[in-house]
Amino acid sequence: MIDFLSPLWLLAAGAAAVPLFLHLLRRRIGTRVEFPAVRYLARAEREHSRKLRLRNLLLMLLRIAAIVLIAAAAARPVMRVAGAGHAPTALAVVLDNSLSTSAIVGGRPVLDGLRARARAVVRRADAGDRVWLVTADGVVQGGSRGAVLDAIERAEPLAGAGNLPDAVARAASLVGSASLRQREMAILTDGQATSWREPVSLSGIHVLVYHPAGAPPVNRAVTAATAAPLRWTPRGAIEARVLTPDSATYRITLDGRTLARGTAARDEEILVRAAPSERGWTAGTVELEPDELRGDDVRHFAVWIGAAPAVHVSPTLGLFAPSAVDALVQAERATVGNEVAVVPADEATTLPALLVAPADPVRVGAANRALERLGVPWRLGAPRRGESLVRPTGQGSGASGLDGVSASLRYPLTARPGEGSDTLATAAGEPWIVAGPRYVLIASPLTPEATTFPVRAAFVPWLGDVLSQRLGADPGAMIAATPGATVRRPRGADALELPGGQRLALTADSLTAPERPGAYFFLRGGARMGALVVNAEPAESDLRRLPATALAARIRARGVQVLDDSTALTARVFASAPQRPIVVPLLLVALATLLAESVLAGGGARRAA
Repeated sequence: MIDFLSPLWLLAAGAAAVPLFLHLLRRRIGTRVEFPAVRYLARAEREHSRKLRLRNLLLMLLRIAAIVLIAAAAARPVMRVAGAGHAPTALAVVLDNSLSTSAIVGGRPVLDGLRARARAVVRRADAGDRVWLVTADGVVQGGSRGAVLDAIERAEPLAGAGNLPDAVARAASLVGSASLRQREMAILTDGQATSWREPVSLSGIHVLVYHPAGAPPVNRAVTAATAAPLRWTPRGAIEARVLTPDSATYRITLDGRTLARGTAARDEEILVRAAPSERGWTAGTVELEPDELRGDDVRHFAVWIGAAPAVHVSPTLGLFAPSAVDALVQAERATVGNEVAVVPADEATTLPALLVAPADPVRVGAANRALERLGVPWRLGAPRRGESLVRPTGQGSGASGLDGVSASLRYPLTARPGEGSDTLATAAGEPWIVAGPRYVLIASPLTPEATTFPVRAAFVPWLGDVLSQRLGADPGAMIAATPGATVRRPRGADALELPGGQRLALTADSLTAPERPGAYFFLRGGARMGALVVNAEPAESDLRRLPATALAARIRARGVQVLDDSTALTARVFASAPQRPIVVPLLLVALATLLAESVLAGGGARRAA
């Protein structure tokens, strides 16, 4: 393949039309007149006309060739010539260092093998090449070959999945912005299926993909660990799930001490109930015995443990609400006191409170005035009668237990514009239970004549969840994140408590989650006000690999080769032959053409003489 560095000079090749034009002008056009004196010359000309035509045609071709060769030489052509070295190339090496590459295969981590392949590729780079290393977390290292080799040595397994498709896209952007004509990418990955869910488009780049041969190791992992509910008062449960091909022995800890031990079968959910003595925010773990992938054998969770809410119930609510609160008191999920009120909306004077629509429609005006005084942004409308099916609209506290409930008397709820709140349930498509800061409002009286809710068995646990999770003391929120993810800073938090008691000051509206999994606590004035729980993505524990054909289909580029042979990988990178200028050979051929034209033209002139 020949390329031209100055292709505009090829226009000069149009001058080759001049010899052709002159050749055509020399053709004799006229009237032939026969007379005796020149008959001999005419006969001689006919005898030599074939030789003359051939000589003139050859002269024309030589002159045209000379002009074309000179014009082509002026355009500075270059051509790939096989030999030592390779063409200057922009190469991006994408190294998959996600959590799954820390799995032990054959006595060493998969990442060690990928690093060795990356070093072999980069060592083939010359001074004229541009090389970058991009890891699965998007970190880029460029510069000299030595700097990139040092970065490969420093690459460690991530605590999570990273984002391999984004790393590949970033590498493509680096290669595409280079001024070099040859652009290549080498992707070294374990081929984990969950890392390549969607195709990646890379235009104009030759891509080599290396993945290790063989099957991945058998893995056991904790894929879920949560406190249910998030706020214990003081009872609660720990829910966990493990990934295991058969059975696995687990241990649950809370604040560093063992809370429970057991064995989980395949696809079995772990549920452990507890009433610990700790109070406030605390951390725990669900652990498995170590295996070939150590990074997912422990999963962290956080829970707030406090006293049961002290509840006061208005006697005007009827029999069902006081009976439900008595049941919660006996179960130690509530106490008698004045922290939280359960009252009709028209009697409410303070928050937090569970507000219930009045049984008498005459009291709607008083209820709306009370809501106004308390700052609750909802108003009760005219009563509507007729049975309507209630549908929950969310998950968690305040949403469960509402399936199958109906309302025969309800007051449509209207919110003030711009006010934020949660709709926990609807009736006939309209809000029926709503919640906001320190309040929950039910749009029907808690009587059997108005709704079936208070006579259902789910009413008591629903009431317990609402009192403890929405209306009890507000300890703050729990934020779940993956390593290195960006999360918003909770309002009022001024520091993050790290393991060992160290504190990281927080000033920006967002922060980067720590790379190390664990439970971290938000602080306000030195007191814990929430938790940040960092765990790896559950999908990273699934070590299944894509076959070569499927992996090649995930990458759409100019040319894709998927290899499991390290020798073939090293041989095929930097495969483009270097480009050599061919100006001098063209000029030599043009000179030889001109010499041949001069000799041919001179011989013809002597013969004519």
